[in-house]
Amino acid sequence: MYENLVNQAAGKLLAADIKHNRLPGAVLFAGPEASGKLTAALETARILSCHQTPQGKWLCECPSCLQHKALVCSNLMLMGPRDCSLEISAAAKTFTEAHFINAKYIDAARYLFLRSVRKLTLRFNGILWEGDSNLNKIGSIIEEINESLEQLDFPRDLPDNGTVKKLCEDISKLCTKLEDDFLYDSIPINQVRNMEAWAHIKSEEGRKTVIIENADRMQTSVRNALLKILEEPPEDVVFILLTSKRNAIMQTILSRVRTYNFTDRSLEEQREVITRVFHNDDFAGNLNDYLLTYLPVTPSEIKNQARIFYNSVASRQICNIDEIVKKCEKFYPRIELRLFLSNIALFMKPMLNSQAGSEAAAKAMQLLRNCSDNITLYNQSPVSALEILMRDMFALNNSFGGVFCAAM
Repeated sequence: MYENLVNQAAGKLLAADIKHNRLPGAVLFAGPEASGKLTAALETARILSCHQTPQGKWLCECPSCLQHKALVCSNLMLMGPRDCSLEISAAAKTFTEAHFINAKYIDAARYLFLRSVRKLTLRFNGILWEGDSNLNKIGSIIEEINESLEQLDFPRDLPDNGTVKKLCEDISKLCTKLEDDFLYDSIPINQVRNMEAWAHIKSEEGRKTVIIENADRMQTSVRNALLKILEEPPEDVVFILLTSKRNAIMQTILSRVRTYNFTDRSLEEQREVITRVFHNDDFAGNLNDYLLTYLPVTPSEIKNQARIFYNSVASRQICNIDEIVKKCEKFYPRIELRLFLSNIALFMKPMLNSQAGSEAAAKAMQLLRNCSDNITLYNQSPVSALEILMRDMFALNNSFGGVFCAAM
């Protein structure tokens, strides 16, 4: 069990609890980003549905395990926001390079890419999105992705190198559009209600698993709706909540789940993950930094543009926002926007040394959240949203007597 969960003691605890039938109906996997929580959750779903004895070996070929490994099992429901596009790009590179050199790990690389795409598309299950106004648009994109993915899926023979590369590029672009245009930053309450209806329908075979990623981002109404389900859980359904911010989970929810803690891997352990999963022996940084290398704009350039914006506020001089947006490739994919705004927040840290600075920083953080919402939720153009942000931060700086200090 959990052979593909690298350097996490939680895997042994989960394996022991499953083996001795001690796993409760609701659990929480808590730990830093990129610590393997989703990998463990997907493995738990597979193991619980495995038909073989002993249960849950990764190489098991029972029908349920094969469906779970391909992430096409109807008993699995995956919900919640996640930045998927970089993992998809990294997996595409691993797969296309393995195919080009006919590497011995080609099947593993093929699975890696298929699973990376389905970690995104599973979140757009038609059951979850029933009643959403975007359902038809989403369905059209999902259909395009699945048609291309079918040409790369098992047990088909793979096409030539050029075709494989083109298919991966097309799928990656569609996935980026799907994620940026339609994936909510917080689970809508309708999705929780739709999930509850699905969970109460008894499965014809095996146990159902509901995985909720970034459970700390849920709004109060959504948390209360989920709490109701956890208080009266359907039979033969396991709920797995994932979070990197356990303290942000509602206490009444924490009281109804068993927590499995995931630790921050050392740099050496993260490099082992990069080598084992993506077959890259050369990268010296951590896993998050490795995935960020697949952004169309380097993290250093995004940080530089954030510094230009922030320093213009500090010096009370208007900068060229059109140029910033252009150099950041219009913040597409949207993870670039989060990095940009996070860097601005980082530049404000020296302000926390004074009371006035702390108050101004708190108000500025709300302005950053508003800017993000204007772009991601209300489809405002990045240029317009940043112009509003600059105007409001100018006013904030003036009202606090120029408390913003230039960042070096």
